[in-house]
Amino acid sequence: MADASLYLKPVTAVLGPTNTGKTHYALERMAAHETGMIGLPLRLLAREVFDKFVAVKGARAVALITGEEKIIPPAARYFICTVEAMPLERTVSFMAIDEVQLAADPERGRVFTERLLHARGTHETLFLGAATMASVLKKLFPDIGFIGRERFSALTYAGPIKISRLPRRTAIVAFSAEAVYEIAEHIRRQRGGAAIIMGGLSPRTRNAQAALYQSGEVDYLVATDAIGMGLNMDINHIAFAATRKYDGRRARFLRADELAQIGGRAGRHIKDGSFGVTGACQALEEDIVEAIENHQFDPVRALQWRAAKLDFSNLSTLFLSLEKRAPLPALVRAPLDEDELALRQLAKRADIKQRAQGKAGLKLLWDVCQIPDFRKISLEQHVELLGDIFTQLIDRGRVSQSWLTPQIERLDRLDGDVDMISQRIAHIRTWTYLSHRRGWIDNAPTWQERARAIEDRLSDRLHTLLMQRFIDRRSSFLIKRLKDDAPLLGGVTPDGEVIVEGEFVGRLQGFQFILDPTVQGPHQKTVRYAAMQALKPELANRAARLAHCDEQDLRLEDDGSIWWQQGEIARLVKGATPFTPLLRLTITDSLPTHAIAKVENHLHQWLKNKMVLWLAPLLALNEAVNQPSDDKANTLSPQGRAIGFRLVENFGACSRGLISEEVKALDQTERGKLRKLGVRFGEYTIHIPALLKPANAKMLTLLWALWHAKPLSDFEQPKPGLTSFPLKDEYPHAFYYASGYRPSGTRAVRIDMLERLAELIRKARQDSPHREGFEADARMMSLVGCSGEEFESILKSLNLRKNMVTLDAAEIAKRLSRKAQEQADKQAQTKPEPLTKKAAENIAADMAKDNAATEKALQANVKEQAGDEAPSPAPIDATNGRKEKTEAETESTTEAAPKTASEQAEKQQEEKIELTLWRMAPRFAKPRHKSPRKPADSQHAKGKKPFNKKGKPGQRKGAPHGKQAMRTYTAGPTHKKGKQIDPDSPFAVLAGLKEKD
Repeated sequence: MADASLYLKPVTAVLGPTNTGKTHYALERMAAHETGMIGLPLRLLAREVFDKFVAVKGARAVALITGEEKIIPPAARYFICTVEAMPLERTVSFMAIDEVQLAADPERGRVFTERLLHARGTHETLFLGAATMASVLKKLFPDIGFIGRERFSALTYAGPIKISRLPRRTAIVAFSAEAVYEIAEHIRRQRGGAAIIMGGLSPRTRNAQAALYQSGEVDYLVATDAIGMGLNMDINHIAFAATRKYDGRRARFLRADELAQIGGRAGRHIKDGSFGVTGACQALEEDIVEAIENHQFDPVRALQWRAAKLDFSNLSTLFLSLEKRAPLPALVRAPLDEDELALRQLAKRADIKQRAQGKAGLKLLWDVCQIPDFRKISLEQHVELLGDIFTQLIDRGRVSQSWLTPQIERLDRLDGDVDMISQRIAHIRTWTYLSHRRGWIDNAPTWQERARAIEDRLSDRLHTLLMQRFIDRRSSFLIKRLKDDAPLLGGVTPDGEVIVEGEFVGRLQGFQFILDPTVQGPHQKTVRYAAMQALKPELANRAARLAHCDEQDLRLEDDGSIWWQQGEIARLVKGATPFTPLLRLTITDSLPTHAIAKVENHLHQWLKNKMVLWLAPLLALNEAVNQPSDDKANTLSPQGRAIGFRLVENFGACSRGLISEEVKALDQTERGKLRKLGVRFGEYTIHIPALLKPANAKMLTLLWALWHAKPLSDFEQPKPGLTSFPLKDEYPHAFYYASGYRPSGTRAVRIDMLERLAELIRKARQDSPHREGFEADARMMSLVGCSGEEFESILKSLNLRKNMVTLDAAEIAKRLSRKAQEQADKQAQTKPEPLTKKAAENIAADMAKDNAATEKALQANVKEQAGDEAPSPAPIDATNGRKEKTEAETESTTEAAPKTASEQAEKQQEEKIELTLWRMAPRFAKPRHKSPRKPADSQHAKGKKPFNKKGKPGQRKGAPHGKQAMRTYTAGPTHKKGKQIDPDSPFAVLAGLKEKD
């Protein structure tokens, strides 16, 4: 049975659910007594009550006693303590124990039970807790009185709610530091930030975090079940992120009364509250919800108990006293706690067992085992630390300062992340607790101050890190200002940075506001709105400057966007015709209403001027085609208008082959009219040369993309200055023509370069000494910027065919000589007057140079065919084609034996040269179709001649046959007799040569 002295004074139990004002009632009762003491479940709550009571009674009258913090004025009359740290040796008039239902907790219950049994005030004792304690308290204390308290507000179940949709003023509850941090990070991204409260935080950090929430700087609180023990905050909703926790021994689901203890923190005084679940937490069962809403829970049947009076005669008697059975049915033996486990581990060490002799030694060992394991690393490390402390205390009577100093100094660091700082705080709490044990450390007040200073610095650093990691103060501050309807002050730096209320929120490029990318989640809209509100004066000023800006301040990009001051302001869109695109503003949301029309008019005029600057010839041609003038001399005929229309339709360039019939139908007068409008009749392309400039071509390409509704970003545009670039089959040919290029083989060649290449080809054909074709030279390749197979593909696209010819070196020399003589004769015929001696010498020198260049080319060709290691051939004489012998060759010939027939054959083979020539293919030749093989008795088999068109045997007129098939075909159409030859035609020169021949 319990000691009879327990019942000498009356005890009153104030029971009820949360938010009933039980703690407030006890503090009012304590304030009415001369002295008093109250035991609270958490040191955080003890600190909160201490601050409130100091404001009422003054700092000199109120003491704070926790495991790590002791503030005891000499004349203290009121003691605010944690339940474990209550100094029961002090006599007070009033005594109160808060949250007495924790006496049933397996981890801490034995301490609460001990206080229930032995903590009494001389005049009044109050037990504060849940109504579930009524029956067990009645069994323990038959004379106890009860005061019931009703909840001030209703508590309702809101069901599951996503974290991103939780209402403001919500506390999210989790049961591990990892879960708390994860949820807080999610809240920061979605809602701007959250404060954090955990039992492991120092009071300084906890108070700073609570102040963030209470002040409204953040609307969300992420906490452990520490908030369920008497912490009074403005919480409207409690959301459980989990209903399962690890209680130190096993993971278990929370009971309904435990959920109610935490969820009951929602609602303040008469304001209703709600609770629910969030995240991955399963919805609560109906019976649990009903129990929480109606505050009806199973009564507590037994309290945790452990003997308080211990026998320190020896280790055996000490263990026996700790294992003593509970004296009352309402009490049960508590599980082994940390202190008892540490004692059993230390008792196994021979050095500790030898030192712990006698009652004093055992009592000291037990006191050392009472040091809490703040670090929570492992039992072994905690026991090792306790062993070191006990050894120093038993050997020296004090903890050595030389041992203590490095232990504390290594914690005085502010580097690291949240976890590292939190770990240092946990370590310093051990030394803070140690410094408050009387007689264990010399100069204890100094060590207390030092440990407190380090803890404060670490706490402040932890608070800063928590804010940086889990709170977007910028978003929270701007949201608060918007809620208060306060005017926002903002500005733009010269670099374009937008500052609102001293916070960087983004950049302003032209009229485009670019939000800081670190602003994420639903707060993006709020911060953007706040920035736009502050930027209204600046945007109005910029609109006025834009409406009167210079043309060079505007810039048209390749994608059709128009930029001003590093920001897009408008964009071109498809219009009624290809050359009348529309202009759509992209900054209407940023412009004042009265400035929109002025800006649009200014941009339309700018675009009109640019179109005239870039496309003047094409616009003039378009006007001539669609609006004939009254001047008949300059008015285009229907044929001229047809060609002009095709050019306009194709954005300034068209293949000549597509409109060859229309071109033939034009007379010289109409050609002249089109030339005046800038049109050039090229051999392969009818085009406007002025549009081939990079700026003009870029504008045409943009207009083509707009008209055909194709994103220009899908096409790789040529860089300025390129004469050709690789052709892509997926691109339409109209894109290349609009860009000023003509698809030719595997490359797109700039139109003017292709026409220049055609001129070089015509000249090369005229000057070629070979009837089989002409040789391509480096000048041709440099014009189009490619060589090899790509260059050959271009020539093939120009209706040229490659002809591989093998000739003797002597034959080549003869042809060169004959061609030189023909050119000399031609020059003599064109110049009837006799040549002077000096002119003749100049002609002879030029011919010698040409012969030398030809010989050099032949040598290079031979070397290329024979390989780099083959000997270079001797120079070829242009007169007779005979190979000249050097002096060394003559000597070697006279000394060498007569050559065999095979050696002479090899020598003849070496004199053969293979040439790559090009010739024009029949321009209008029809493709040949394979006919089925005729029977052996056909006319061919009988030796008869093939039929001609009229069905008679014989050769078809004009058809190549035998050696005639090897002749070069002349290019270009045949001009009828009497028809005037177009002097601009690329075949005019060839036709003239033919007539002369």
